[in-house]
Amino acid sequence: MIGFLGLGRALDRLKLNRLKDGLAKTRDQLGALFAGRRLDEAWFDDVETALLTADVGSQASADLMRSVRQAVKARGLNDDSPPEALRQAVADCIEQALAPLSAEKSGTFPSESAPKVVMVAGVNGAGKTTSIGKLAHAWKSEGKTVLLGAGDTFRAAAREQLMVWGERNQVDVIAQAQGDPSAVAYDAVSAAVARRVDVVIVDTAGRLPTQLHLMEELKKVKRVMAKAMADAPHEVWLVIDGGTGQNAIAQVKAFDDALGLSGLVVTKLDGTAKGGVLLAIAKARPIPVRYVGVGEGIEDLQPFDAKAFAAAMVGNL
Repeated sequence: MIGFLGLGRALDRLKLNRLKDGLAKTRDQLGALFAGRRLDEAWFDDVETALLTADVGSQASADLMRSVRQAVKARGLNDDSPPEALRQAVADCIEQALAPLSAEKSGTFPSESAPKVVMVAGVNGAGKTTSIGKLAHAWKSEGKTVLLGAGDTFRAAAREQLMVWGERNQVDVIAQAQGDPSAVAYDAVSAAVARRVDVVIVDTAGRLPTQLHLMEELKKVKRVMAKAMADAPHEVWLVIDGGTGQNAIAQVKAFDDALGLSGLVVTKLDGTAKGGVLLAIAKARPIPVRYVGVGEGIEDLQPFDAKAFAAAMVGNL
């Protein structure tokens, strides 16, 4: 029989393996550079090329390569150094570059504010509603009471999808067959206050940041929440598809300018995405990444860990 400690370690290892598998494209490309290679200028060029291919972006790649060169020199690495030493040096540099994205712990809700109101935004297809369902599962598993608000009234399927997640997690969903998204958000926050739940997650309509009239409506949704609870929303999170590459940066900047984001959820790191865009975001707009999605399962939304993410990128798990 596996003891509790052993079981916990086994579950942690399973999560790390899922993250490693989710970043397979980048891991395979970067990982191939650490064995049987001379530590010459061609090697540094190949590492930088691998980073650019992984959606890291030119500026973030250049900065990271400066750190790698410094680390190689400081650690006295050379052609005779073991591959794992070189791999660890690169992983440490990536972790350091990702540090601005882990400024706060994921899912931390101070007890002095209840309910905690989380507003979730994102473009269509990013996995926003599914992520909300998984967040509800994660927080309920921690013993929190959760309420969902189906504020995506533009897409009927989104409301129905959230209702399914509510049934699956056995949590209530505040919804309207038709109506203004701001009204749904107001009702959801008001209900959460009245019922004294721990967390209320409000879905919003998926939209492109270039749709200015819809972005204005999103601002209205945020303002209306404050009428139901003075300091709401306490968190404004953007869900981004990890496979969108550099376009993710434009999304983060636009939604942050409009709403003042407090966190990101990066989805679809399922073997097809490259993951390097997080390094680009850390450079361009360092908003904390709260969770990463590494698969379709309900348990496949993991709190972001810069050290584990860096290790997964270079195959060092």
